[in-house]
Amino acid sequence: MNVVRSRMIAMVAMILTLFSLFLPIRPASAASGVVLFTPYTGLSVTPGETIDYTVNVINNGSSIENVTFSFDHLPKGWSTSITAEGRTIEQLSIRGGKEEEVTLEVNVPLDVDKGDYRFWLVANGESGSAKLPLLVRVTEQGSFKTELTSDQTNLEGHADSSFTYDVTLKNRTAKTQNYALSSAAEKGWQVTFKSEGNSVTSVKLEPNESRDITVEVKPPEQVKAGTYKIPIKAQTSDTSAELTLEAVITGTYELKLTTPSGNLSTDVTAGNERVIDLVVKNTGSAPLLNINMTADAPPDWEVEFDQSTIAQLNPGDSKTVKAKVKASDEAIAGDYVVNFQAQTAETSAEAAFRVSVKTSTVWGVVAVLIIVGVAGGLYYLIKTYGRR
Repeated sequence: MNVVRSRMIAMVAMILTLFSLFLPIRPASAASGVVLFTPYTGLSVTPGETIDYTVNVINNGSSIENVTFSFDHLPKGWSTSITAEGRTIEQLSIRGGKEEEVTLEVNVPLDVDKGDYRFWLVANGESGSAKLPLLVRVTEQGSFKTELTSDQTNLEGHADSSFTYDVTLKNRTAKTQNYALSSAAEKGWQVTFKSEGNSVTSVKLEPNESRDITVEVKPPEQVKAGTYKIPIKAQTSDTSAELTLEAVITGTYELKLTTPSGNLSTDVTAGNERVIDLVVKNTGSAPLLNINMTADAPPDWEVEFDQSTIAQLNPGDSKTVKAKVKASDEAIAGDYVVNFQAQTAETSAEAAFRVSVKTSTVWGVVAVLIIVGVAGGLYYLIKTYGRR
């Protein structure tokens, strides 16, 4: 029994010895592998961006490692490059116990879906391989086109206002584009494009570059109230983008103050009064509310209106207001000016009225009687005392 056991032990020992002859012999100081490290393994980007990773390639062993690089599960259409000291490298040699720094450049395509993308940078060394997991979160849905956008496409103002829109032009194509800027606004509308404060008719954009453009719009004269569309376009031979802006015209505010005949003069006797018909007309394109009537008259003169406030006056309508003007009792003969005003919160109108003051006829009669009396007295004195 002991003999059989001894033979079995000897046979196992012989097998183990033979098996060991086929195993690779490694020195005690053999390398333990390559490690990849970068601090920011998860980043957020937009379509078309380029990501630069600084990657440390670490040799934990004592022997020199010659390392080549590859990628696992790199998304389709994405491109990469690995550089060191500004030059593209195909293989990296690292001394034992040392590390080298390389730059990994990852180009995210323009036409990419929004979402999370995971892939690995692989370092293949003589002692094995190492993987660096990377996560790229694309925050926007990508496209391969031109974009023309604005946060505020609708503005409101009076007919004499200028409308200013801020738009953004973005080149999401893969090559440089020189965009011609144009507008298809109705006849009479003035549309001006400005970039960096200067008027422009075109702008040049690199791939994935964007530019803020100011669009200034001025309506034609006598434009009616309403909503108007202003189509604009950025176009090249390869691509184009359009955007429709809107201008809401609330109307013009204009008043006219005159008389039925257009005559702005009259006369009055000192101390007496004269009624003047004033015509208030809305010559704008928007309704006018609460039109106040006032007057600026010479000292001690009085002005009264039969209607001091007009509640509403629609475009094209007119209203006659009677103004009673009383001249001062002390007014001497001559020309005086009474200024009439019609005023709202939005606009106003003035009419300068010339008033000629005449002396009262009563004093003329008294003067004649005095003259007649004096003449009669002189005649009596001459007749009575002249014979002596």
